[in-house]
Amino acid sequence: MTHDDHPADLSLEEYMAGGRSSYVKLPTIALPDGAEVIVGDAAWHRALELAEARSGERPLLVAVDVYPGGDVAAIVRRIGDALPGVDVIDLEDAAALPTAQLDALIGRNLTDDRVFGVMSHFTVDEFYDPELVAALRGRLAVRTTPTIVVGWGADAAVERGADALVLVDLARWEIQQRQRAGATNWRADNGGEDALRKYKRGFFVEWRAADRHKRTLFDRVDLLVDGNASLGSAGAVEGDAFRGALAAASAAPFRVVPFFDPGVWGGQWMKSTLDLDPSASNYAWCFDCVPEENSLLLEAGGRVVEIPALDLVLMHPRALLGEKTFARFGAEFPIRFDFLDTMGGGNLSLQVHPLTDYIHDTFGMSYTQDESYYLLDAADDAVVYLGVKTGVDPDEMVGALRAATDGEHPFDAERYVNVFPAKKHDHFAIPAGTVHCSGADSMVLEISATPFIFTFKLWDWGRVGLDGVPRPVHLDHGERNIQWERDTEWVERNLVGQVEELRREPGLVEERTGLHELEFIEVRRHWFHDEAAHDTDGTVNVLNLVEGDEVEVVSPTGAFEPYLVHYAETFIVPAAVGPYVVRRTARSRSERFGTVKAYVRGTGTTDN
Repeated sequence: MTHDDHPADLSLEEYMAGGRSSYVKLPTIALPDGAEVIVGDAAWHRALELAEARSGERPLLVAVDVYPGGDVAAIVRRIGDALPGVDVIDLEDAAALPTAQLDALIGRNLTDDRVFGVMSHFTVDEFYDPELVAALRGRLAVRTTPTIVVGWGADAAVERGADALVLVDLARWEIQQRQRAGATNWRADNGGEDALRKYKRGFFVEWRAADRHKRTLFDRVDLLVDGNASLGSAGAVEGDAFRGALAAASAAPFRVVPFFDPGVWGGQWMKSTLDLDPSASNYAWCFDCVPEENSLLLEAGGRVVEIPALDLVLMHPRALLGEKTFARFGAEFPIRFDFLDTMGGGNLSLQVHPLTDYIHDTFGMSYTQDESYYLLDAADDAVVYLGVKTGVDPDEMVGALRAATDGEHPFDAERYVNVFPAKKHDHFAIPAGTVHCSGADSMVLEISATPFIFTFKLWDWGRVGLDGVPRPVHLDHGERNIQWERDTEWVERNLVGQVEELRREPGLVEERTGLHELEFIEVRRHWFHDEAAHDTDGTVNVLNLVEGDEVEVVSPTGAFEPYLVHYAETFIVPAAVGPYVVRRTARSRSERFGTVKAYVRGTGTTDN
C-alpha cells in the first residue's frame, strides 16, 4: 500500500524520463482511530462473538449477505471449517429459483442483444422461491444449534431476525475479472458465454437489485468482509468503523482505486508514465474516477479492506454530491474521468452516443453519455475525428458503414468525418449524437457523464477484440442518433477550441474549457504558480492534475488534513467540503501547475 516518492531535486520531466512515477495506484482512506482490520477466519469468530452478545436464550443466528459474484459455496465451506458445531446454510442452494425459471424472469430485460439490455427494477426476493424461503424460516424457528445463513439476500430471508449481520461486499471490477476467467453470473449457467453478455446481465439486472438491497443494510451491518480478496487473507472491519470511515471520506478529498485494462487500440503512455507492468502489451483504459466501478481501500495498521466506491455514494449522497446534484441524479455519481491511451496504439472505434430521449425510451436510463476529450498528451500527428463533413449525404454514409460490416469494404472515415489536429491540453466537447473518436498517438482524459456502456460503434477499423471475436457494431442504434446537422462549420463553432478566459490575476488564470451547452458538466481549468482557491459551492468537484509534479489540497479552516495529489491523478472533493485550496507542496519542482475541474452545471455559483 506504499509508493516510492520521487526525490525533491528532480523536475517532473526529469522524473518521468527516469521511468519512475509518483502516481499512486493504491490510494487508501483511513479507518477511525482504534479500528482493527480482522483477517481471515478471525472474522467469522468475531461475527459469532457479536451475535452471542445479542442472542438471548435461543441459539444465535447470523445472516451473511453476499453481493452477487461472491463464491457462496466457498464461503459456506470456509465458515464451516472455521466454526465447527455451527449449522451453516447455503441460502441460494436452499431457496433460489431454478436457473431456467430465473432466465425466463429476467429475459425481457436482457434482450437478445450482445451488449444492451433494459434497466430492471427487480428486488432480490423475486429471485427466490417463496415456498422454499418459508420452509427455511420454519427450520430456523425451531433451530437448536447456532446457525449462519449465507447468500445474497440472507438478511431479507431471515426477515431481519439475525443476531448479527455480515456483508460480504464486492466491487464490479473484481466481478468482471472473475467472469472473464470463467465465472458465471448469479445462479446462471453461462460460464462459457462472452464477457460482454455477462457484464450486461450484471449491469441491467443483478447489480441494480443488489445495490437496491445493499442500501437497506448499511446502517445495520455488524461486520463488513472484503469479498474481493481470497477467503484466507480477506480483511474485515466492524460496522461502526466502516460507517465512520465513509462518513469522514464524505467530508474530505479522496481518490478511488484506479484500474487499468488492455485493448485492441491500447497504447504505451500509461505503462511508462504511470509505472505499470512493463511486460503488458498495452494499456487502453484506466478508470481513474468511476465510483460505480472503482474501489476504495479502507486502511488501519497497514492492512486494508477493499469495498466498492459506490458504497460511499449510496451511504452519503447528499454530503458527497450536494443537495442539488442529489436532487437531480439521486444516489448516482454523474461525472466520470477515465484515460484512453492510444500513444503507439490505434484509433478508437468511430462511434456515437445516444440522445437522452433515446437512452431513456430504449434502455430505461435517465441521462445519457455526453462526453469530452481533454488531451493530457499528444504526438505531433494526433487527431480527433469529430462531426460529419459538410455536405455529407446521410444515406450514402450509412450505406458505406453497412457495407463495411462484411470485412471486405473498409469505411473511408476521412471522406465523411471531420479530422481535427489535437495537441496537448486541447479540449474537445462531444455532446451525445455527435460522431467521434480519438485517433492514434493521443493520451485522452475523458471527462463525461457516467452511463458506461452506451457507445454505439459505427466502424471499428476492421478489428477483432482481444478475445478474437469481432467487436460489436450497432449501426441501427447509431443511425437513429447521429445528428447530421453537426457538420464542419457547426463543430468548429461549438466543439473545438472553446476556451474562454474568466479570470486573470498574478500567478493565476482561470478558464472555461467546455463543455457544450447541451451537456450538464461544466469544466474549469486553473493555471497557477503557487495556489488556486476553490469552493465546491454545494456540489461535488472532480479534478485532475494535468500539469505539474505534485500539489496538496488544503482546507482554509483546517477541516481536513492536507491531501497530496500527483501528476495525472484524479481526485474527488465532496460537496460538503466547501472552500479548499490547491497549492504547490514544499518539494514541488514544477514552475507551473494546471488542474481541470468538472462539476454539474446549475448546482452552484461557480458556473456563472
